[in-house]
Amino acid sequence: MHEHHSLRHSIVSMVFSVIESFDLVPFIFNLTNNFLHTMRREVMWPRLVASKLLRKTLGSNNFVADFPGSFLDLPTLDLEPVPSPKILFTNHHDTQNFKVFVSTWNVGGVAPTEYLNIDDLLDTSNTPCDIYVLGFQEVVPLRASNVLGSDKKKISMKWNSLIRRTLNKKSHDRYYKNNNLSDKQLQHVTKVKKSNAESSSMIRPEFRCLISKQMVGIMISVWVRSDLHPFFRNPSVSCVGCGIMGCLGNKGSVSVRFQCHETSFCFVCTHLASGGREGDERLRNSNATDIFSRTSFPTAMRPSLDLPKTILDHDRVVLLGDLNYRISLPENETRLLVKRKDWNTLLENDQLRMELMDGQAFEAWNEGTISFAPTYKYKLNCDEYYGCGPLGTKAKKKRAPAWCDRIIWTGEGLKQLLYTRSETRLSDHRPVKAMFSVEVKVSRTRYQSFCLSERFGRPRHSNLDFHSDDEYSGRLSFDVKSKMTP
Repeated sequence: MHEHHSLRHSIVSMVFSVIESFDLVPFIFNLTNNFLHTMRREVMWPRLVASKLLRKTLGSNNFVADFPGSFLDLPTLDLEPVPSPKILFTNHHDTQNFKVFVSTWNVGGVAPTEYLNIDDLLDTSNTPCDIYVLGFQEVVPLRASNVLGSDKKKISMKWNSLIRRTLNKKSHDRYYKNNNLSDKQLQHVTKVKKSNAESSSMIRPEFRCLISKQMVGIMISVWVRSDLHPFFRNPSVSCVGCGIMGCLGNKGSVSVRFQCHETSFCFVCTHLASGGREGDERLRNSNATDIFSRTSFPTAMRPSLDLPKTILDHDRVVLLGDLNYRISLPENETRLLVKRKDWNTLLENDQLRMELMDGQAFEAWNEGTISFAPTYKYKLNCDEYYGCGPLGTKAKKKRAPAWCDRIIWTGEGLKQLLYTRSETRLSDHRPVKAMFSVEVKVSRTRYQSFCLSERFGRPRHSNLDFHSDDEYSGRLSFDVKSKMTP
């Protein structure tokens, strides 16, 4: 016990030494002053700062999922059989193509209501996807109490409940639309459960949460078709803070990785440094470099698995988020070009596009063709850009329109099918979404082994043991014990 207190005292002393050496005392005081006065109970803010700093110092990434709902008892739907994706045969592996949906949305600290409609966000022109990856920024306001305090899990629970309801409603509606059922038939069918004796080829494309994670305002949530989730293994998360003092979570990334059959995926949800002044793009480049170098996933319990450890070690990598890159043109010229919808001229001066072509931070990364209007900054609940027309005071920043919200990818086996924006008006950003066709390697022996075991009622897919104190908001850890054929 004495050693524990000594260690704690040493850590706090180290934190104060860092703060004093960089003359950060006034800054920290102002940052936490509001926090101390708004909390109902007394909080020792040095401990909070120390705990945030230690995530960087000790390399801890907090490998805990917030909402692995795919393994919970969620409501099910009776849906039509869906044919399995087409398999292309090769000498060593089969290649299976999956549709993957990816979106990013800075919600500006606005919590979703029960009646928020995100159908437009998840719409893919009636093309259902197999995997949905949704990234959010500023799910909570970036004030001191949220940056220094514990993460507000109730917010992520609200978003995940909304996503689950919308995805499963889409599957439900698609089934009845395709079968032209009347209202009476619809009411009857929803009460009838299909027989357990149905063929194993009958698949219900209900979506379940594979993994979700929140760090301050950054949140990512991955959903997969329930009939496919036995083929997903080794999910984990890694959080990197790049905000205040280079390590707090008001800016940074939350990365998730998993394996689908024999292919590894990594999705990186980011919120990079803001600012429209000349040179601010270098801070964003620095954030990106920091995220790539500091993100680290746990190694496997079994050395034979040889799991990727860094972001770029994975087979399929997608980065999404409020990257905050601006257009390097005078504000008046930018607004004029936006009004003319001259996207080509604007994109020639887009900071991220210049980085993708000539820079070092995003070497070998790709982005699809942008044919939509800049996604930032809008007046709330309005389709007019902020700063258009007279402002109340001259001191307010006008913030010229920019494509802050982006989705980029690297690696082979990814083909982008859709890249557009949604028109939901919840915040001053518009969501951006993309759809990919992704090649996945399938071990024929392993795939057939699973099918045969299901046919005879003896499933041999991965056995995942979960431990949770609460169905949704509790802390949850998991161990993956693969029982599949090597």
